[in-house]
Amino acid sequence: MAENKSVPFLIVTLWLAIALPLAAQTRADCERQYTPQRAQEGKDVIWEPIEDSMVGRMLEMANVTATDRVYDLGSGDGKIVIAAAKRFGATGVGIEYDAGLVEHSRCLAAAEGVADRVTFIQADIFESDFSDATVVTLYLTPNVLERLLPSLLALKPGTRLASYSFRLGDWEPEQQIDSLGDGSVFLWTVPANAAGTWTFRKANSAEAFEIKLEQTFQTLGGRAGSSPVVGTVHGAELNFGFMQGAEKIRVEGVVEADRIVATVVRGTTAAKYVATRN
Repeated sequence: MAENKSVPFLIVTLWLAIALPLAAQTRADCERQYTPQRAQEGKDVIWEPIEDSMVGRMLEMANVTATDRVYDLGSGDGKIVIAAAKRFGATGVGIEYDAGLVEHSRCLAAAEGVADRVTFIQADIFESDFSDATVVTLYLTPNVLERLLPSLLALKPGTRLASYSFRLGDWEPEQQIDSLGDGSVFLWTVPANAAGTWTFRKANSAEAFEIKLEQTFQTLGGRAGSSPVVGTVHGAELNFGFMQGAEKIRVEGVVEADRIVATVVRGTTAAKYVATRN
């Protein structure tokens, strides 16, 4: 029986006929396949699109770069994650409960040429792991944000959190952008946990002192002996001061789990200290 040399050609032709339309999909194609509706019901929230004008501002405020891994919790149509990849070169993950929105986001990512840098997961944000995030974006209602807050505070110190429209409870944002008619964007940086009683020991010396630090989000208080402590934590960086008699003491350092590596300034004299949490 003679070999039919046209069979491989037919297979390749059929494959191209199937693959090329998918590769050539445009945003308009994606919209024709699935068009999300404003106020459509979700698990915990209804879907509403973020204003286009605020997406870039949100990512710029969070200082997103190509080294970042951006998670959008409740990612909807994927707009924020796609912009993070396309405009800033970041990698990103969108977590969305609605399967239709997830598929729509994947289609849009392919149409925008960033499907290799973004992932969309159909999942419950309260049951998802986003611990490797360096930036988390949010467009969620206040009650949902309040439920998420413990998980957000447990992220690696220095992780930036950007929220559209709503604040994270009583946590004061470090930056805020308001645009008439387009809403507001708020930014926070996850602080290290610096609360506790710490013993500071001077390097190569027996000299030591003890401080009790109290923390509310990025704000530090507490006592150094009978003197009040006032300071802040930004990511892993810590800065606080107190009085020792008539002398002002300033402590600047980095929190590393249960250790602080710090410079203690007394007047014009600075010395290295290492603190351990008791």
